Amino acid sequence: MSLKVPKSSNLPIFKDGYKHLQGLDEAVLRNIQAVNELSDLVRTSFGPNGRNKLLINHLGRLFVTSDAATIIREIEVVHPAAKLLVMASQSQEAEMGDATNMVLILGGELLKKAENLLIMGLHPSEIIKGYELASIKAQGELEKLSTFSLPSPLTQTSLASALKPAIASKQYGYEDTLATLVAEAALSIMPSNPKNFNVDNVRVVKIMGGSLSGSKVVQGMVFGREPEGTVKKVSRGKVAVFTTALDIAQTETKGTVLIKNADEMLNFTTGEEKQLEKIFKEIADSGIKVIIAGSSVGELAMHYLNRFDIAVVKVLSKFELRRLCRVVNATPLARVGAPTPEEAGFVDVFETTEIGGDRVTVLRQLLPDEPGFNPTSQNEKTRTATIVLRGATSNHLDDLERAIDDGVNVIKSLMKDPRLVPGAGASELELAKRVDVYGSGLRGLSQHAVKKFSNALEVIPRTLAENALGGAEGNEVISRLWAKHEQKGGETWGVDIEEETDGTLQADQHKIYDSLAAKTWAIRLATEAANSVLSVDSIIMSKPAGGPKIPQQAGNWDNDD
Repeated sequence: MSLKVPKSSNLPIFKDGYKHLQGLDEAVLRNIQAVNELSDLVRTSFGPNGRNKLLINHLGRLFVTSDAATIIREIEVVHPAAKLLVMASQSQEAEMGDATNMVLILGGELLKKAENLLIMGLHPSEIIKGYELASIKAQGELEKLSTFSLPSPLTQTSLASALKPAIASKQYGYEDTLATLVAEAALSIMPSNPKNFNVDNVRVVKIMGGSLSGSKVVQGMVFGREPEGTVKKVSRGKVAVFTTALDIAQTETKGTVLIKNADEMLNFTTGEEKQLEKIFKEIADSGIKVIIAGSSVGELAMHYLNRFDIAVVKVLSKFELRRLCRVVNATPLARVGAPTPEEAGFVDVFETTEIGGDRVTVLRQLLPDEPGFNPTSQNEKTRTATIVLRGATSNHLDDLERAIDDGVNVIKSLMKDPRLVPGAGASELELAKRVDVYGSGLRGLSQHAVKKFSNALEVIPRTLAENALGGAEGNEVISRLWAKHEQKGGETWGVDIEEETDGTLQADQHKIYDSLAAKTWAIRLATEAANSVLSVDSIIMSKPAGGPKIPQQAGNWDNDD
């Protein structure tokens, strides 16, 4: 009896139009290639000497930045594997606000190294196991590298020196000025328990013109516009916040009015005027001296507000309005009318000042050293500081704002975990050395993945060196660094981007420190993203929705005719 050979059957599993890619070549290596392209895109923007990217998003808005979080937010990544890495980077942005580029570069490099192992025949599960072991080891060793912590009574100098490396990676050359501004703003609003530090209490207002040296910190909230009415200054006044338009209410339906004589014509709008006057008189009688309008202010309403000596400022951003309500401790009202005592807020000083030729409105609570300060009326949550940024172009101001945002987020993470590790790529190179030693002592196939993980960690100092000194010179610097890390006590040697001697420097001597928490999260998220991509073995794509792609033939093509 002959053996029955089963015929290969092409049984349809999916609907027409579905794509099913599986296997090493079609799925895994293709995903790795997509992630590598994304990683290489942002790699040149890493570090103080990182190049800027010029992006024009789908709305036509222009961005010139080296901030990885902004780059990946504005380019619309559609490849599902690359999206996994983007999500990991966004988690880093949400958790730490810094080191987003490190997640992308390290994740991409881990997959690049895994590609070699896959081609050699190693199974993805062995690589995933090795990467997880190496990640745990790296995170453990990173804690041992922490030699320095933020001193306990915070001073402006110590805080500024901890911020400088993070800000220098975005705005190299301006880090001293920006770090001082951020440290001053953060310390002025620091709560008694620093762990409750809120990044939302440090605001940025951009005023075009001048240069960065003209920037300053203003206690309170600053709005880049003048008050609407004639009242420009108020001291110790109640505040009402309205989200609705301050104007005569419009009727929902159209109506026709028949006017028979001249008296009716003259008195036609009197009723509305009296009604509006009554509303604003009630507001004035309740002790309100300042009104914040979240929408338009009518001319007639403005007339009565000026008559009752009430200052009005328009704040059209709902985020600013929400923040302002927290500062003055008020409730936003959707109706026009006198607020109850609980709904009304309070501000010590409402004034209009001039910054570089632009008139701005400042709302602030008094500082402890100012006359009239009342500690009982001050609430820690209401403290706000605004950094007024000056610059020549709006793109430059946007980029400075992103650097400040990074700096403020670094403070937040340092308040939770004050430990710092040597920067300039020194920690990553030391981790690479220690993980490599750990891999040599392992048994089984996963040791190959651990060794590749240690090779991948080298990408951080290598990228710093290549972006600053060029490819060939960068390789020489990495060789010198390896030699110095092999010596006893060489853990703090990193890349000298200014190349004053041989391209290497001791990070602790130059006070180049990075947040331990940010690095730990970056290593963890990069490993998770790489492992997620490696664990995928097939891609199933449904048919894209939409009509026929072929243009219809001209003429009588409709069958029903």
